[in-house]
Amino acid sequence: MTAVTIKDVAQRAGVSPATVSRVLSGNPATSAESRQQVEQAVRELDFRPNAQARALRSTRSDTVGLLVSDVRNPFFADLAHTIEQGLLELGYVTLLGNANENREQQDRYLDTLISRRVDGVIVAPQGGDSASIDALLTRDVPTVFVDRTIPGVDVPSVTTDSGPGIRAAVRHLAELGHVRVGYIAGPQSVSTGRERLESWTSAVAESGLSDDPALVHLGDFQSASGSEGVHALFSLDEPPTAILAADSLMAVGAIAMLHRLDLRIGEDVAVVAFDDVEWFSLLDPALTVIAHSVDEMGRRAVELLQEVIAGRRPDSVTLPSELVVRASSSSPVPTPSRPLGRN
Repeated sequence: MTAVTIKDVAQRAGVSPATVSRVLSGNPATSAESRQQVEQAVRELDFRPNAQARALRSTRSDTVGLLVSDVRNPFFADLAHTIEQGLLELGYVTLLGNANENREQQDRYLDTLISRRVDGVIVAPQGGDSASIDALLTRDVPTVFVDRTIPGVDVPSVTTDSGPGIRAAVRHLAELGHVRVGYIAGPQSVSTGRERLESWTSAVAESGLSDDPALVHLGDFQSASGSEGVHALFSLDEPPTAILAADSLMAVGAIAMLHRLDLRIGEDVAVVAFDDVEWFSLLDPALTVIAHSVDEMGRRAVELLQEVIAGRRPDSVTLPSELVVRASSSSPVPTPSRPLGRN
């Protein structure tokens, strides 16, 4: 089979070979439309540079791509800051991308980072079936997963064991007398959403809490789904007396909706959030959280990437989680709230 050439890519993309060369070398003197056409043609033709072009990867760009799931999420904002500072100390400039919890947006950023010939990539993946993730690995771009993983994709990663923190939170709420506890879950398309729901389901079974499936609301790690979850849960004939939100941004949305419904946190309803955002402790009442160290996660991700760039194969790292009890869940179970719209 004849090897695909730059001329073939140019013909498929409808641009000149010179434009293809500029896009592949990361030259910024190309339009966004041309870059997109070339990148699409490269994928469709499965173009691979020749040995001479591959040798260019030995030249450092002193840049690393960082793709987070949602820059509005306080957890990922803190994570990005830690990683960026750690890379800067090693002499790398960080190119930051925001997937916005969207696989297509993730892949667009990753394709651009590949074309820019970054020295490595740290990514919180948006689930499997990504041609761009496959391209990273096929082209031997040093890659580290952070916070999330993809089943069957063998990449060094830094993640959190959510189980201990979630089990401790469920035991804590059960000991206070709660039976019906609402859970606002993350998307099941990503590893953290699945793992936290599995931990929740197991912990509920162990503690004797109600396993009513209506008490689980599937969200998407964004604040609007936290608000939607609270509204749905408190519209039940038997509303919950406590809520656990599976990430900080959904917790923010949940808290906003509880205020709109005139439900007092820590009195009418207990609230627990996964992720310990700095200002959660400053709320009134302060928010009970399942904490894990975002700083440690960021530092270890940088260390792993440094190892991969050096040609080594480091082991993945799993960090612990723990419950931090504050006033939002420190009171005994309240009188069950009435369903919305009922007297």
